[in-house]
Amino acid sequence: MRELNDGPPAIELAGNISDFFGNVVGDAIRARGLDTTDAAETYVVGLLVDYARPDQLSEETLSRPLTLLLDEAMRASGHERFERLRSLGDGVLYVSGFFAEHLHTRGVERHYVSSVGARAYESAAAMLRTSGAESSGPDVFAELAQKFRAFADLLAEVADALAARAARSDRAMLRVYERWLETGSASLADALTSRGLVPVRGSGTVH
Repeated sequence: MRELNDGPPAIELAGNISDFFGNVVGDAIRARGLDTTDAAETYVVGLLVDYARPDQLSEETLSRPLTLLLDEAMRASGHERFERLRSLGDGVLYVSGFFAEHLHTRGVERHYVSSVGARAYESAAAMLRTSGAESSGPDVFAELAQKFRAFADLLAEVADALAARAARSDRAMLRVYERWLETGSASLADALTSRGLVPVRGSGTVH
């Protein structure tokens, strides 16, 4: 199991990291058939780039109680409030996608986590609407709030794809198989079959 202070699975980021994540996210959107705007897709790619090199506020989101962070964000004002809400929404979305198994092990309900993330994004969107800033472009934060679970599932698909690409050793492939048993991810199944392994449910083995 990955720890919360880990980034995405080890990958070789040759060339432009934004292009790399853009391709992975685009593939995941097509695989899941997610109806999303180009602006939201671009935002999610930027989120992954940011979390490849998390800043202090992002790391805080991953390590402190979500209710406390939401309360602090709502008590702040002006630009600080917006940035705290945005960062909280980003952090919760990232954790929901990349570390859902960690949340489950801790007994944290996914519905609760999603509600915190969605509320943070919706509050950020409301601030932009109040200021009139949303008139200059798509209301990305409102879209992320309304489709939070779908975007979390999208990031889970991205996490699976990255894990599949990074798997080199037999031990890593075993983790890929265990993850496939939990999720049934097509990306993980493809990774297994590319190594000559046919994933089979119920037998506890691969062939």
